[in-house]
Amino acid sequence: MSELTPLKGDFERMPLRTYAERAYLDYSMYVILDRALPHVGDGLKPVQRRIVYAMSELGLSAASKHKKSARTVGDVIGKFHPHGDSACYEAMVLMAQPFSYRYPLVDGQGNFGSPDDPKSFAAMRYTESRLAAYARLLLAELGQGTVDWIPNFDGSLKEPVLLPARVPNLLLNGASGIAVGMATDIPPHNLREVVSACIRLLEKPKATTAELCEHIPGPDFPTTAEIITPAEDLAAIYETGHGTVKQRAVWEIEGEEIIVTGLPHQVSPARVLEQIAAQMHARKLPLVSDIRDESDHEHPTRLVIVPRSNRVDREQLMNHLFATTDLEKGFRCNFNVIGNDGRPGVRNLRSLLTEWVSFRRSTVTRRLEFRLDQVIDRLHILEGFLVAYLNIDEVIEIIRTQDEPRPVLMERFGLTGTQAEAVLELKLRHLARLEEMKIRGERDELEAERKTLEGTLGSKRKLTRLIRDELLADAEKYGDDRRSPIVQRQAAQALKDTDLAPTEPVTVILSQMGWARAAKGHDMDPEGLNFRAGDGLLHHARGRSNQLACFVDSTGRSYSMPAHELPSARGQGDPLTGRFSPPADAAFRGVALGDGSDRVLLASDAGFGFITTLENLHTRQKAGKQVLTVPKGADALVPAPVSDPEEAVVVCATTAGRLLAYYTADLPELARGKGNKLIHIPPAARKSGEKVAGAVVVSAGEDCLVWAGQRYLRLSWEETENYWGERAQRGGLLPRGFRNVTRLELAGKESG
Repeated sequence: MSELTPLKGDFERMPLRTYAERAYLDYSMYVILDRALPHVGDGLKPVQRRIVYAMSELGLSAASKHKKSARTVGDVIGKFHPHGDSACYEAMVLMAQPFSYRYPLVDGQGNFGSPDDPKSFAAMRYTESRLAAYARLLLAELGQGTVDWIPNFDGSLKEPVLLPARVPNLLLNGASGIAVGMATDIPPHNLREVVSACIRLLEKPKATTAELCEHIPGPDFPTTAEIITPAEDLAAIYETGHGTVKQRAVWEIEGEEIIVTGLPHQVSPARVLEQIAAQMHARKLPLVSDIRDESDHEHPTRLVIVPRSNRVDREQLMNHLFATTDLEKGFRCNFNVIGNDGRPGVRNLRSLLTEWVSFRRSTVTRRLEFRLDQVIDRLHILEGFLVAYLNIDEVIEIIRTQDEPRPVLMERFGLTGTQAEAVLELKLRHLARLEEMKIRGERDELEAERKTLEGTLGSKRKLTRLIRDELLADAEKYGDDRRSPIVQRQAAQALKDTDLAPTEPVTVILSQMGWARAAKGHDMDPEGLNFRAGDGLLHHARGRSNQLACFVDSTGRSYSMPAHELPSARGQGDPLTGRFSPPADAAFRGVALGDGSDRVLLASDAGFGFITTLENLHTRQKAGKQVLTVPKGADALVPAPVSDPEEAVVVCATTAGRLLAYYTADLPELARGKGNKLIHIPPAARKSGEKVAGAVVVSAGEDCLVWAGQRYLRLSWEETENYWGERAQRGGLLPRGFRNVTRLELAGKESG
């Protein structure tokens, strides 16, 4: 194989790693400086600056007629911004949306989007636009030597590096953008407040950020939603340059309905309705019966929330919606901008305003110097005119007789070339006596202006006063009142599932095979329900739909779930094993329903138990939590409700027909554990299989049913005295025929 012929030519050779690093760095700097981040001077990104400048070149001022947006976009991308027309048009639309910009730069005519969908604007061939009146603050001094100019992308035209903004547009309209490795998010502010802070900084250059915050208490968004971020947090944002501002919707009560009249910045009404509707569909917001959007031209934001009844706490409901929907939203702040030195960086409020004041001072100085040069040049020419008028006959004679009158005039009257050229350009009608008087008057005016300009340029105090007066005039003309009130509010709290559930009586039914369901009301007959083949009623409990249903299994573990989430009793229910994860050898034994402070008796058939509150049975764990310690070989009993802890009587019976009654005060109240002995079962009897058949708590006026197979013995509260004794005694024998007890229950209350 022959040797390869080396390449001829001047090629740059470098490692791929070096080339990739350099190329990516160049791209990153381009995106940061020329696309994504605004400049502190005019507060605009390049595409925005080019749109505003192109529209001014087209003569689309606030006083002109609207022109097709396609015309503007064509000029922008054809002359200054060689990128996609859709991206350019979208940037222009954003500057025309009053709900996006605090002080819009473009006055749009046609469909420029809506708060529901800011990107639902019509195509640029349909819409028309012109500059808004506020844009004059960015363009008024453009032709007065205030900014530098650079060639456009093809070198055929010139474009301004920056616009000579008369106000800190960066803070007024804010900015957002994502570059490479950095981003910016600056909220909008109020013109009058920002101008007031600038004047404070002009008069006291060493003013701290805290002092400037006396003038700028916080952002001022285009919407009327409240800013609820505490004052100290807002101060921290302005001190560090980053943080989050929270906004909360404004609402009022109109009749029985809740009317939302103001939404946080960049929040879509349709999105809020969708979030609320999703909660209603998932049955997680039963407090609301209907929602609708009644927004129109007269009421830009009007969302109607209809509570289910007049008993619903409106404040509580709205706090829940604030916590779970975009009715309350945070705006991330990151004051990352390109400074006067051309470097990007995060700046605090003082740094931003200091740099802008420096930019403004430089701009005004250049404007005054530019005007002073014009005045001096004009005075120079006027001096030449006056010399010509004093010698008008001789000047006319020289012009008539000389082939080259310019050098002759310069030599004869001591004129400069500029003056001589101006004299030669004079028209005959300007030779009248009246014109001479006008020139003298103009000269006197310009002399006075020159002295004023030189005095202002030579005095820092006078220059500061001029900037201050111009800021005040602009704030008076274009400023308005704050739209976003700053209000101290407590943090929103989402309601618990039990608080959201409707409060209505329900009966929870537990089957022998561990299937659960809930029926409305307390007057239904659980034994009359249909069950699956081979299944039947095990236990039921009565309570309210907003309470937690607590299930206890044979191992003494408890599981809880909202009662309103149980399936309807019209069906056969759902297996609890689909909701919980009990041990493989466990079976559900009972259910308890009530408030967290309600008490129940937990016991095992080994004869041990204690009283506890239902909140000790509450848990979010699918595997439940161990509450009752069940001895080996024993089983948990049905939890028995305790309605009267002071006067109620514990009644427990063994399978051998022994029954014992004593006050509940004899039992301890524990959070968990094995408990104390309820009734004594001798070891010999235990070996023969005797165990506790059931334990209930009987209050005055209640009856106890002792079941022996299909027969039962009814014992009233008074009749339990026949079996009265001390806790942990053997108890008395039941009548013959009831010495094979299968279960205990309260008559008409709880079934075991």
